[in-house]
Order: sequence, then structure tokens, then C-alpha cells
Amino acid sequence: MAELAAKHDVHLNMIAHWKRQAKESLPDLFSKKARRSEAELEEALGNYGRPENFNTDQGSQLTSLEFTEVLKEAGVRISMDDRGRWMDNVFIERLWRSLKYECIYLHEFDDGIRAREGIAVWMRFYNEERPHSLFEDDRTPMDLTLSLRQRTCRASEHERTGR
Repeated sequence: MAELAAKHDVHLNMIAHWKRQAKESLPDLFSKKARRSEAELEEALGNYGRPENFNTDQGSQLTSLEFTEVLKEAGVRISMDDRGRWMDNVFIERLWRSLKYECIYLHEFDDGIRAREGIAVWMRFYNEERPHSLFEDDRTPMDLTLSLRQRTCRASEHERTGR
């Protein structure tokens, strides 16, 4: 009985140690996510220009000082939705539904690499080729993005030159 109690105590101590390690590593995990999100944001701003507004949920990496400073320095207005609002996720939920039914459920991906490749191909199709009824003339998201970018460039040029 003493041996069983000793083994039980060892297991409990190991579990307590693992929990302590996990708690200590959480702040580092969140800061890594924040740094990755910040780098991706800077890349997107460089590639696609500055949006007028940036709307997010209240995830820790999206509310970090580093992430929000990138937006502030770029002159982007930050909007964070209240928790639990059903509209917050309606568009992303529609995207995930389309991804599941049009890609994931139709293919048997053997591993994560194949899944990543297949999803990347589908995302390109979704953004660049698949017409969306939400947009006038069934345009694609990329059509709309390029159109808005051209308008923004023309407006900036007009402000700068006065013509």
C-alpha cells in the first residue's frame, strides 16, 4: 500500500510540475503569436496598402500593444467588436463553411502538408476566380480589392497634384 501511495504521489507531483511549466510558458506563447501577427500585419500593409479601418475580435494577439501600434503608426482606425456579438463572425463562418463543403469534404488529404496545399489552392480560387453574389456583377474579392486600391491611388494622386 505504501508503494502505491508513493507512486500516486509521484504522478501527482509530475502533473503539478507539468501544469506549472504550462502556465509559465503561456505568456511566451502569447507573445510569439503577437509577434507573428504583427509581422503578418506589416507584410499585408506593405503588399496591399493601408485600409481605412481594421476590425478584429478581442484575441490577445490582436489587442497587444505591438500589434495595435503598427495600425496606429499606419494611421488605421482600430475597431474591436464586443464579445458575443453574433455578427462578429458571420462572414468568417460563411468562409469556413464554404471551405469545408467545397474543399475539405471533397478531398481526402493524406497529411497536413497535402491539406495545406489543397486549402491554399482553394483559397486562391475563392479570392481570385470564384464569383461572389455579395458583390455587384458577381465579382471576386480580388477584383474588389484591386478596384478599391486603384480608386485610393487616384484619390491620393489627386490630393497630391491637385489634378
